[in-house]
Amino acid sequence: MAGNAFGSIFKLTTFGESHGTAIGGVIDGCPAGITVNFEAIQLEMDRRKPGQSAIVTQRKEPDTVKFLSGIFEGKTTGTPIGFMIENANQKSKDYTHIKDVFRPSHADFTYSEKYGQRDYRGGGRSSARETACRVVAGALAKQFINTIEINAYTSSVGDIVLNKSYKELNLANAETNDVRCPDSEVAAQMISKIKAIRKEGDTIGGVISCVIKNVPVGLGEPVFDRLHAQLGKAMLSINAVKGFQYGSGFEGTQLKGSQHNDSFSADGSTKTNLSGGIQGGISNGMDIYFDVAFKPVATIMQAQDTIDKDGNEVEMHGKGRHDPCVVPRAVPIVEAMAALVIADFMLLNRLSKA
Repeated sequence: MAGNAFGSIFKLTTFGESHGTAIGGVIDGCPAGITVNFEAIQLEMDRRKPGQSAIVTQRKEPDTVKFLSGIFEGKTTGTPIGFMIENANQKSKDYTHIKDVFRPSHADFTYSEKYGQRDYRGGGRSSARETACRVVAGALAKQFINTIEINAYTSSVGDIVLNKSYKELNLANAETNDVRCPDSEVAAQMISKIKAIRKEGDTIGGVISCVIKNVPVGLGEPVFDRLHAQLGKAMLSINAVKGFQYGSGFEGTQLKGSQHNDSFSADGSTKTNLSGGIQGGISNGMDIYFDVAFKPVATIMQAQDTIDKDGNEVEMHGKGRHDPCVVPRAVPIVEAMAALVIADFMLLNRLSKA
């Protein structure tokens, strides 16, 4: 299966299925000599792992990372960094009822049509469990680009929206509640909403916003590998993502050019930042900010009409342990993918200068 690698120089290749023995990956292109903070990597994993609160899936996985290569005496060696994460809490029997049935809005049908077979246990390779590997690589990338700050947070759940810009918020407060919203009052509303939706046997979506600070000028390549294009690709590769916008986004279409243009100050900074820190596909030194839209989780605990592998119309009921809202656990995934993109462009910049 192609399409399992991300990045040009700082490159991650992942492997494994949701209910297999383990998931894992290989990080290639990471520079030598980086002192690895293993505790920081595990902390990022703990932010993503299942079972961490009452509003996420109750699958209990320790998600302990085992590094197999590429690190010696606590430092990266410049060679491929192999790692694995054992699957410790599979309940594959929860999925026997869909062995021959296609779940609505899942990858069951498309995988079956593309490959002629599928691993129905938790979605196999299409499961969001694969994103744990991205968090490992992203946590290491953060240590390589340690002067750059990447902060993501939940800005909406369903119709509950945090109507404040990131500049009005203390983003550190996002880690003080289960939904990862930096406004405690709005967070409480979001949590209540998710709990109510869960009782209905249903799911709900939301939006994660992300801010990248201290980005140097010059990251991004002309035409096809523009910085925002790669950020968009990174975010849209995450399970359940339905949309990406940066800077003024779609709201910018309602403005005139005279309102939208970012005027320069003498030092090269801009007086406004509707460009979202990127102009001509290249970072301009201002804050990069973007939003990522997540759909409601496809597995619901309600009866749904679907078809089986023979094309017969059947009714199915969702079973197993699933997130009523994927957004809280996806916050560290968004940060990880942003870190991978920035780390890759930092290394590409080394090649483009004499």
